[in-house]
Amino acid sequence: MTAYEHADCLGPELVVIPCGSRKLGWPARAADMYLGSCHRACRRAAETLQPERLLILSTRYGLLDLDDVIEPYDTPHGTADSTTARLLLEQATERNVVHLDPVVALGGARHTALVHTVWPHARTPLAGTRGMGEQMAGLAAIRGGQARHRG
Repeated sequence: MTAYEHADCLGPELVVIPCGSRKLGWPARAADMYLGSCHRACRRAAETLQPERLLILSTRYGLLDLDDVIEPYDTPHGTADSTTARLLLEQATERNVVHLDPVVALGGARHTALVHTVWPHARTPLAGTRGMGEQMAGLAAIRGGQARHRG
């Protein structure tokens, strides 16, 4: 990921970040529910981008605002109870975010593929990374301010 790719992501109207498999064991705000290092790194990188709106894409609940209170769950991608493209589009329409642009999707391929079903134009600065290590490095680069420097 280059400094130019980071700069293209600054100031988005919407950033969508993935949930995480490590969670609290009791109902909580979505902002507090996810404990994993990848989710937290995505959240910090998203905040660095200073979006107008930040949503979490939950495999169980779909789009979540940070203040949405949810129950803990264990729903992997692709299972019968997991979020579908149809549900995501319905929620984006209800939340009046389907028209937003620019949109940035931080996360792995399954996450960004689902985001692209609603926002095909979404920027995906972690695309092409090979594994968690490269994703974490890309997120650290965004947080480190490389996005603010061209060249």
